[in-house]
Amino acid sequence: MRLLDGRSMAAEIGRYVIDEAERLMLAGKTPTLAVVLPNEDPAARSYTHIIERTAGKVGVRCEPHEATAGPSALLDTVDALAADPLVDGIIVQTPLPAGVSSREVGEHIPVAKDVDGMNPESLGRLALGLPGFAPATAAAVVEILTRARIPMAGARVCVIGRGPVVGKPVSLLLLAENATVTVCHSHTKDLVTIAHEADIIVAATGVARLIGAGFVRPGATVIDVGTAVTDAGQVGDVDAAAIAPVAGALTPVPGGVGPVTTMLLLRNTIRAARAD
Repeated sequence: MRLLDGRSMAAEIGRYVIDEAERLMLAGKTPTLAVVLPNEDPAARSYTHIIERTAGKVGVRCEPHEATAGPSALLDTVDALAADPLVDGIIVQTPLPAGVSSREVGEHIPVAKDVDGMNPESLGRLALGLPGFAPATAAAVVEILTRARIPMAGARVCVIGRGPVVGKPVSLLLLAENATVTVCHSHTKDLVTIAHEADIIVAATGVARLIGAGFVRPGATVIDVGTAVTDAGQVGDVDAAAIAPVAGALTPVPGGVGPVTTMLLLRNTIRAARAD
C-alpha cells in the first residue's frame, strides 16, 4: 500500500508560498492571516500554534486574536479584521460559543478574505464554479489526489460524510474534476457495499476507525480526513492496519490531510493578498 505523505506535499506547496511571499514583500506588502480564537479550546489553540509556526517558515504573518467574551465580542472582532486593510485572510477557530452559528460568523467574513470558505457565499460560489476559496480541508483532498497523480476524471468516488466543512465542498470540488461522486451519511443504506464500489473513498465522519477492510475494494485510494485522540494516540476515520492489505493508497493520520490543509490556508492568504 502506498502512503500519501502530506508533509512532503505541504513542503512542495510551501516553496511556492515562500516565493510568492517574497514577491509581495518586495512590493511592500506583507501577507497577513488573522486567526480568531473564540474560546479556550485546547485543540483549537494547538492548531493555531501549528499555523503560526508554519506561517513563520514561509513568510506569512499570522496574527492570533482573542475573542472569548461571547458572541458579540466574536462578531465585533471579525468585523474589525474585515475592515482592516492590512489583513488579507481571516479564519475563525471552532468550536464556536453558544449563541452564534458558523453561518452567522461566516457572513461577517468578506469573501475576498474568506481563506477557509466559511462564508455561505463562498460555498455558493464553489457550487457555481465561480472564483472563491473552498474550505481548506476539502481543497486538501483534491490537492493530494492531484499531486499523487491519482486520476479523478471518470473515477467513482464515495464521500462518507456530508458536513459543510468537508463532505459537501469536497463533493463539489471532485465533481469539478469530472469524478462521479456518491455522498454517503448516517442514513445511507448498504454503506459498505457502496463504498466497496468506489475507486476513491474520502472518509470525513469523525468516527474513529469506522472504515475497515470491507469498505475498500482492492487497489482503491482512501483519503482519511478524520482525527480522533484515543488511548493508542491520534487516529483517523480509517482502520489503517485493517485496510493495508487491500488499499492501493492511503493518507496517514497524522501526516496526511492535516499538513496540506495548513499550507493551503497560507497559500490562500497569499492569493488574497495578491488580489488587493
